[in-house]
Amino acid sequence: QLVESGGGLVQAGGSLRLSCAASGRTLGNYGLGWFRQIPGKEREFVAAITGAGGRTYYGDSVKGRFTISRDNAKNTVFLQMNSLKPEDTAVYYCAAQRFGIATMRPGDYSYWGQGTQVTVSS
Repeated sequence: QLVESGGGLVQAGGSLRLSCAASGRTLGNYGLGWFRQIPGKEREFVAAITGAGGRTYYGDSVKGRFTISRDNAKNTVFLQMNSLKPEDTAVYYCAAQRFGIATMRPGDYSYWGQGTQVTVSS
């Protein structure tokens, strides 16, 4: 089970840090990703990190502003979001896939959290 936290309401230009903690399984070798979705649109890739943690990937709209990281000792993945914009408003989901790779395709991930709402006001 994956559980996200850290969402909320923030003004444009502000920061939030999302966390995703796993229970019932160890994420050490899993590829982990963050996606976001707004009503009526497809789930959008935000960021991903490989199982070893050595490589990270970002969607074009968040490059230079968001940072994904992981703490395997805490079985947790993080998304640091800086310089937030109103268009970042969405429900953010963390996801895990057991092959350790980091991909941009939602279909490659087997495990998903319930989502946390991020709202950026202008």
